[in-house]
Amino acid sequence: MTVAFFSGSRRRAAAALGAVSAGLLVLTACEKPTPIATVTVGTESINSEAACYNDGDPIKESDVQKCLNKKAEKSITVAMDDKVRFGVDPEIADNGWTIFLGGQQAEPEPYKKTYRTIPASAFFSSQTGEATDETQVTIVENTGKTLTGIWHFKLKKES
Repeated sequence: MTVAFFSGSRRRAAAALGAVSAGLLVLTACEKPTPIATVTVGTESINSEAACYNDGDPIKESDVQKCLNKKAEKSITVAMDDKVRFGVDPEIADNGWTIFLGGQQAEPEPYKKTYRTIPASAFFSSQTGEATDETQVTIVENTGKTLTGIWHFKLKKES
């Protein structure tokens, strides 16, 4: 005669507990996605997760310039008379965000709304006043003193 170590209901409970534990273990191995920034021109949109992000904490001072100098992986074509729309997740807007052009800050104060529109013509002249065919636009989440996230996009002038 054999004796069962566990009754049927105890086996099911142990199996369920094991499945829940395994599921939680898998979830803890996943990285939390970074907030998304989006650029829209007409009906075309591109979006990206951050090139550098530290879960809302400041990016190390030693990493900031390296992050700002990263090349954009996403690009969108714009005509000079287009409007470029920028959108960010609410958690980016809560801290504030600034647009950088070519790695240089283009505006003095962080913007605190999730959406804004800028004429495309504003992006196609260099610091020396010369016309350019493309420009890297960087969205930087900041609190005014520290940078907490960096997103890169390339705007290409329609030929």
